[in-house]
Amino acid sequence: MHKQMKINRITLFLISGFLLIGLSGFAQKTKPNIVIIYTDDQGYGDVSALNPEAKFKTPNMDRLANEGLIFTDGHSSDAVCTPSRYSLLTGRYSWRTTLKENVLHADGPCLIEKNRMTIASLLKENGYNTAMIGKWHLQMEFVGDVKDGDRDWSKPFTDGPIEKGFDYYFGIAASMNYGILTFLENDHVVDPPTLYTKKKLDVTPRTYRMTPPYETEQKKGYVEVAPSFNDELVLETLANKAVNYINDVSKEAKSGKPFFLYFPLTSPHLPHCTHPDFQGRSNCGNYGDFMEETDYRVGQVLDALKANGLEDNTLVIFSSDNGAEINYVYQRDTYQHYSCMNFKGGKRDIYEGGHRVPFLMRWPQVIKAGGKVNDPVCQTDYLATIADIVGAKLPDDGGVDSYSLYPMMKNTEVRQKADRPVIHHSFTGHFAIREGKWKLNMLRGSGGSLEPVMIEPKPGEALYELYDIENDPGETTNLYFQHPEIVNRLKDKISKIILNGRSTEGEPQPFVMGDWEQLTWMTLN
Repeated sequence: MHKQMKINRITLFLISGFLLIGLSGFAQKTKPNIVIIYTDDQGYGDVSALNPEAKFKTPNMDRLANEGLIFTDGHSSDAVCTPSRYSLLTGRYSWRTTLKENVLHADGPCLIEKNRMTIASLLKENGYNTAMIGKWHLQMEFVGDVKDGDRDWSKPFTDGPIEKGFDYYFGIAASMNYGILTFLENDHVVDPPTLYTKKKLDVTPRTYRMTPPYETEQKKGYVEVAPSFNDELVLETLANKAVNYINDVSKEAKSGKPFFLYFPLTSPHLPHCTHPDFQGRSNCGNYGDFMEETDYRVGQVLDALKANGLEDNTLVIFSSDNGAEINYVYQRDTYQHYSCMNFKGGKRDIYEGGHRVPFLMRWPQVIKAGGKVNDPVCQTDYLATIADIVGAKLPDDGGVDSYSLYPMMKNTEVRQKADRPVIHHSFTGHFAIREGKWKLNMLRGSGGSLEPVMIEPKPGEALYELYDIENDPGETTNLYFQHPEIVNRLKDKISKIILNGRSTEGEPQPFVMGDWEQLTWMTLN
């Protein structure tokens, strides 16, 4: 009898052990919720965990850095807004489209082509709820034309987030200096922008606001605005919507239907319209106040995940669409705050300050806290990474410039292939190519808002610049003449990447050539 009981206990112990292992394996295979938080014009040095000398604190961004993984050499695909957003969502460089330079506006055909895979459409096909709350800036089409005075705000707009894979959308059309200043929900306008306003100078040099009073008649330089629109309340409104969304889908998320939330904030892009609760709180003027509010809004989302018991199996990705706006000089000279750290340039530049940005990931169930990856990576990589995580195979025309970072997320000792390229792109449409420690800038000062722009080389100077980024991240010493073999190899490599329509392995893909005057080193037929 006792012998039989002993055997039964052993059997029971073994069965329970196998069950625990099985459940553990099941938990690891459960698809995570995914949240991408995307700030606007935030420099690498605007996270206090990355910049100990920062003149304001970002405790919630710091949580992501300290509890997750820091990619120290992470980049937006472009040095300005629209192209970076296209690349993040599609895993494809935006210069393969019609947009060869500059940014788009609020109203017009969306840059994301019909049937182009996005992170949202990929995840929707894989059983996710998908939502976007925040700034779009890839254009959408509204009925009528402001110039003709025949707007019809009662009709749905088209070619927006709902048609690009998102089940739910709430936000604004573009930056707050581009007009159609009102909130949008799904495919309709919440409050018709029937009034008009223009930039109003703010207290800080070279900054502005979009505050009332608003005008009843359209004038040159004015943009459309809703009577209810208040720029100081935009971040609060977006964050509250994001929290409500997480609360609403949390039950489904815990019962097997995960969610994807794309949360692109409007800050710290101009106007620096800090909520009254945060004004005067930092040691870095209005910019610091605005950054502290931005951090608080990030914290609201993180707290909602924790309150709903979703924190452990939620991948949170945090980054910015490009480097700090030109007012980084004012913050540097006035408050000794270095938004761009020791990197050259800022927003619009081909230099590191234009596109090296905070690049953080937290996923407690998979990512060990306190890790760092020093290989160069890009926001185009998000699509392939997410596909890898959920076990989806990308089609040949999907994520053509996207490399999975999932292996490095699981083990920071894993390295990328040494010849993996990252392409950088400036406001004026000029290029740089990064491979390992080497970076070749294809036109000196291209797109620089502060650095001198040189279209033709001066006597004795090179049209190109080659830098050893590993040892010279500030891009101070041009090694162009010392390493002609590296220059030629990188020129050949970027030429093939452009002409193949992809930088990853696979069949060549079509792209828009057009009048591409920036390809100065290539002979085009």
